[in-house]
Amino acid sequence: MELALWQYGALVLAGTIGGLINVMAAGGSMITVPIMVLMGLPGSVANGTNRVAIFAQNLTAIGTFHRRGISNFKLSLSLGACAIPGAAIGAWIGTQIRGDLFNIVLAVIMLAVMVLMQTGGAKSKAGNGSEAKNLLAGHLLMVAVGFWGGFIHIGVGFLIMPVLNRVMGLDLVTTNAYKAFIVNVYTVVALGIFAFHSDVLWLVGGVLALGNSLGGYLGAKLTITKGEPLILKVLFIAIVVMIIRLLFF
Repeated sequence: MELALWQYGALVLAGTIGGLINVMAAGGSMITVPIMVLMGLPGSVANGTNRVAIFAQNLTAIGTFHRRGISNFKLSLSLGACAIPGAAIGAWIGTQIRGDLFNIVLAVIMLAVMVLMQTGGAKSKAGNGSEAKNLLAGHLLMVAVGFWGGFIHIGVGFLIMPVLNRVMGLDLVTTNAYKAFIVNVYTVVALGIFAFHSDVLWLVGGVLALGNSLGGYLGAKLTITKGEPLILKVLFIAIVVMIIRLLFF
């Protein structure tokens, strides 16, 4: 696929915004995937190509978090490994299904996540909730998270964050650092499956990755400097926008 000059700019801009939202909350793929569809890519190809940018975005975010001492690669890797089987199955199904079959269900899930993240027990403060608990439950839930991430990816962060924050007790800054690593572990598998089925356009994905990488860096920096209050605001806005998009557009 050959790109016009405006398409290069649109992909980088969409990727920057999407990457920032993805790292701070989730749902940035609501921007990047539709942009590619508008450019003429089939939905399944846009879904697969988006994984190139997601990988680049999270690689940048992981490095940014690590340089500030916010990382636990051992735990992140084990959680990500649990997501791989679900991601492999989800990605394979994603290459077979070409229609939009799940918007209402996803909107209900997003609403439940919004309520869960805004209510419940006292929210941990950054730096005070970096020790994980309920490790078995967290690892088991990652299998289901991986399935959704492999299948469509859009909104997967909304599922990861309650697992890490509410179930495992991590503060939201640490949660976002772990989230970036976990997503990249299973993204490698999902991307490979989409590429095998020729559902990846590498040039488009590479251009989009430039924007996502910048957005991932900015999102990680804002997460570190502004902490939980800003993360919760971005998360709330992102979920509301996603629910409206799913139900009415």
